[in-house]
Amino acid sequence: MPETARLDEATVAERLARLDLLLEQLEGAPGPMTGAAIEAVQVLAAVYGEALARVMDGAHPHLVERMVGDELIGHLLVLHGIHPEPPERRAERAVAGLRPSVRERGGDVELMGVDEGVARVRLAAKGCGSSTTELESAVREAVLTLAPELSGVERAPGAEGRPNTFVPLEALTLRTAPVGDRS
Repeated sequence: MPETARLDEATVAERLARLDLLLEQLEGAPGPMTGAAIEAVQVLAAVYGEALARVMDGAHPHLVERMVGDELIGHLLVLHGIHPEPPERRAERAVAGLRPSVRERGGDVELMGVDEGVARVRLAAKGCGSSTTELESAVREAVLTLAPELSGVERAPGAEGRPNTFVPLEALTLRTAPVGDRS
């Protein structure tokens, strides 16, 4: 059997973007064939989803783990409602994947839980506000990539971390007389 060329991640992303554009154009197109074309895409997706579900049903646990770890296949599993991991577990995997680089920069990130479809994350970041905003954005993107059915990612209440406190050098070196000693 001849080997088929595999698509790299960039090509997959380009094709998905193109598919989104084509579906938007199709939905906006006038005429009687628009409904039939949209229904054909939906039926095709449902049949492919059923095929993927059958593969998952018969797959060895190692294969399931590999499939779950692939971003594209993971999205398809979520799309068809057959992903074996709950969104909470996938959100935790996303946060755990970011934790080493966040800690390397002196911060920390922890999933506090998922409530009503929203992931709550504790962030502790050093640096200016823009780096904190970038961290929040990276966490949001990572979590929603692995658990796209979640409606959002929010900072957990009280998760601002301790602000860096500036103590002037003079305050550390100034000696005061003990109480009661007024000499």
